[in-house]
This record gives sequence, structure tokens and C-alpha cells, in this order.
Amino acid sequence: MADQTTRTETIAVSDGSFEGHLALPPSNSGPGILLLQEIFGVNDFLTEKAADLAALGYVVLAPDVFWRIEPNIALPHDEESLQQAFGYVGRYMAEIEPATKSADLVAALEHLKALPEVAGQKVAAMGYCLGGYLAYLTAAGGSPDTCVSYYGSGIADHLALAPQITCSILFHFGGNDPYIPNDQVEQIAAAFSERSDVTIRLESSAGHAFENLLAPQFGMPEPAARSFAATTSWLAEHLA
Repeated sequence: MADQTTRTETIAVSDGSFEGHLALPPSNSGPGILLLQEIFGVNDFLTEKAADLAALGYVVLAPDVFWRIEPNIALPHDEESLQQAFGYVGRYMAEIEPATKSADLVAALEHLKALPEVAGQKVAAMGYCLGGYLAYLTAAGGSPDTCVSYYGSGIADHLALAPQITCSILFHFGGNDPYIPNDQVEQIAAAFSERSDVTIRLESSAGHAFENLLAPQFGMPEPAARSFAATTSWLAEHLA
């Protein structure tokens, strides 16, 4: 990754500002991807995923979603940190109003769109776990050109937002996910059944967070490889 550069962006909102990790491609410009975090924060999984996407030619911004709870959280993938992460996401969901969550996400998306490296090009909202749900919220509240949502917990509880989403969406789920039962995946599929630009992929043998190979309790290499290949094909098609 010697050709790749990163920097920290400051994203302004009406009542403050927060940081985002930016990864630039070797060409120094390209379509944008707003990359949204798991419950562990903007940690090594997210920054490595940003690097992988940047190497493919995208300008990737990973905002600090938890900034209103505690800024710059970046937890490792051990059991103690998992319990900490559950605490952070519990506070985030309970203490931050839905409109505020949406405003932060849309501000990050608009910041990405306005970067000179992206200006005039298409942008995607993409996220994992909590970020999969937040990518869905970004698609409902903002105007990305496409959305990629990985095993987003909570989407089935917010299907009233589905009519607000006009962009294409790729959903990834695991068939053995204890946090997202298959009946919730079926509800999501039903809500988008009339949308030809929405695809739902189910990795039947996979559990939750299967693409995070840095988390030994979750990662599954074969489903991860298939899902990321599907994602990169989707992004190449919809951000061209």
C-alpha cells in the first residue's frame, strides 16, 4: 500500500464536529465510499477495509460514529472489548435521537461528496454490523448513489423507512446469524420485493460479522471472500 495515503477529516455538524479516517486511492481521486463502523469503532478492521477499497480506486471516508458517546473508539476483537462494544452501541442507540444519528450520517456523506478527490463523482454508503444498519439509515436520509449493507442489526425494525430509499442496495446476511434471524431477512426481502435494483445475498453457513477475519469468534474466510467479491462487483457497476 505504499502508493496509498490517509488523512483525518473534520466533519462539521450544527452542534459540533467529529473526525473521519480518509483513505485515498493511488490515483488520488475516484468515486466515494462512506464506510460505516462495526460496534468496535473505527478500528483495524475498518481501516484495513478502507485500504482495500482505496486500492481498488475509491476515496473512502470512515466517520467516527460514536463521537457523541466517546470520540475515537477503536477496540480490539477480544471478549472484553466485545462487552465494551455492546455497552457503547447500547448507549448510542438509547441516548442519540434518530434524527441526530441521521444528521451526522448525512453530514459525513455530504462531506465526502464535497472532497476535491470525489467532487462530481458517485458515492456509496457501506457498512458492517451496526454500520450495515447505519448505511441503510444513510440511504433513507441522504442521497448516496448506492448502498451496501452487511448484516445490519435493526433494519427489520425500521422497514417503514424503505419507501424513502431510492438508491440501489446490496444486502448481505448470514444464514446462521444469532442476532438477525432468517425471518427478519425474509421481512426485509418482502419490503423490497418490487425493487429490481435491490439484491439480498444470504451466506447460508455464515453467522454474524463473517467478513471480519480479524475477529476470530466471527470471521469465516470462504463466505467473506464470496461476499467481498460480490461487493466489489456491485460497487464497480453502480459507481461507474
